[in-house]
Amino acid sequence: MIDLESFPWPAPPGCGGRPNWTGSNFEVDGKPVRILAYHAEASHWSEDLTSLHEAEAGRDHPIDVASRRLAVGSMRRLALAAPTILDVGCSSGFVLEELKSALPRARLIGADYLSGPLEGLAQRMPDMPILQFDLRRCPLPSACLDGVTCLNVLEHIDEHEVALAEIHRILKPGGIAHVEVPAGPDLYDIYDLHLLHHRRYRLTEFVAMARKAGFIVEKATHLGFFLFPAFWWVKKRNRRKLKLPAKEKARLVAAQIRSTRASPLFAALVNLETVIGRYLSFPFGIRCVVVLRKP
Repeated sequence: MIDLESFPWPAPPGCGGRPNWTGSNFEVDGKPVRILAYHAEASHWSEDLTSLHEAEAGRDHPIDVASRRLAVGSMRRLALAAPTILDVGCSSGFVLEELKSALPRARLIGADYLSGPLEGLAQRMPDMPILQFDLRRCPLPSACLDGVTCLNVLEHIDEHEVALAEIHRILKPGGIAHVEVPAGPDLYDIYDLHLLHHRRYRLTEFVAMARKAGFIVEKATHLGFFLFPAFWWVKKRNRRKLKLPAKEKARLVAAQIRSTRASPLFAALVNLETVIGRYLSFPFGIRCVVVLRKP
């Protein structure tokens, strides 16, 4: 594990001195602590939803594979020997695993809002420092990170402008944030309702919000361009089912995730898109993807 002992870890509530990362846990006030916990309040996500997503989408759903590949590509832009990168909303750590494989010298930190997934991640990746906090009140000091990945997180946060401003604050000048959110405000349906999304986004509006936070927008595109016609049709159909009982919504959402995960055509179109996307940006799609740099 790359040395993180010199990182300015903030003290959790009720602790006296600054924590020290030993390579396998934090030492806080002379005691070993595996996860530094700062905030634990009601969340617009749940451990049940984490279990649902992992059971139905797993680590190999084509659009999630492409999503992680794009995030890794953005962190490669840092061009540093050992960048310090935070994955916000790390859940079970799939993004962190791919960052660790692609950038073996990077200093990686995982963070999420829920304790359950983090405890599982701590067992699977014993050399990974892990934090639990509310991104709206990020405890990390200003200008301490080279990179931040934030995939499908901001739609769960009511004050998303505050959260994005916090990402800007904790990045060093020249640092990069890779952010992904669901696209299409008029396509909010049972899937979004069940997964506790506050909203879906227009790319132009998200870009404006990022610039207001102080970012330079290096790339703004969509993921799921070739899939969008079928996606649009399903979402419009689903909007007629918003008043279904919660159990029926959950069943439909799980079935739709499962069917797209198993589709060879779905996978082929996503793979084609990621190749073409190296050279151009897509005007619409399933998810908005932006690469942001702090001046």
